[in-house]
Amino acid sequence: MFEPRLALASLSGESDAAWARAVEEHVGAAFLGGIALDEPSRRAARQLVARDRTEFLPDDPVAFVDAQLASLDDAPLRSGINVRSASRAPIHEVAEVCADHDALVEINAHCRQDELCAVGCGETLLRDAHRLCEYVETAVEAGATVSVKVRTEVPGVSLPDTARWVEGAGADVVHVDAMDSEPVIADVASATDAFVIANNGVRDAATAHEYLDHGADAVSVGRPSDRPAVLERVRSATDEWFVEPENGIERVESGASG
Repeated sequence: MFEPRLALASLSGESDAAWARAVEEHVGAAFLGGIALDEPSRRAARQLVARDRTEFLPDDPVAFVDAQLASLDDAPLRSGINVRSASRAPIHEVAEVCADHDALVEINAHCRQDELCAVGCGETLLRDAHRLCEYVETAVEAGATVSVKVRTEVPGVSLPDTARWVEGAGADVVHVDAMDSEPVIADVASATDAFVIANNGVRDAATAHEYLDHGADAVSVGRPSDRPAVLERVRSATDEWFVEPENGIERVESGASG
């Protein structure tokens, strides 16, 4: 999917192309966004801004995505865009743009802000697996490589089941915010053949190796993504883990370069 096995996780209102290019030599992938695509999700994003959260609110979200991804076409990483939508049509449109740039489109089933959940975005999709799978199918039909960003510790939601379902719908990547439930990564990795990215608290060799030992195919860094020293530590840790024979060198050979 990408090499090295370290990604930048999206940070609302901060993760643009310039953010990715600033540390591009350390990572194999960068998820920009999240981007609200339709009017309900954009209305929710404006409400978040009103309470002092940062959000991307370009006049034309799809044109913004196209321009951002175009500026990364020559970058030594695989780009992606984390998207929110209360409807399927914008997912198809933005997925076509992602396909044109060989970028991942990442369906956001992760954000837990009340405003986004109220319009059917983010974490709400974890409770409505049928609709989440429809979103994945829509993006796949547009020719895109699809990631689904999820989180643990949502009552009533089985992430292993969700991973199986979204893989069945065509998702290539399951990007898991483990919260404080790191062992769930092992359950997800066992449940799916999709590429599993583990997120939350990745700062050094110990935290990266914990997720990789649980079966993650890669790790991602969120808040410290603008700190080269952290990225260097994590990059070294992932490189080390994947070249040790007992840790599965075959997975390095089968991974696709970004």
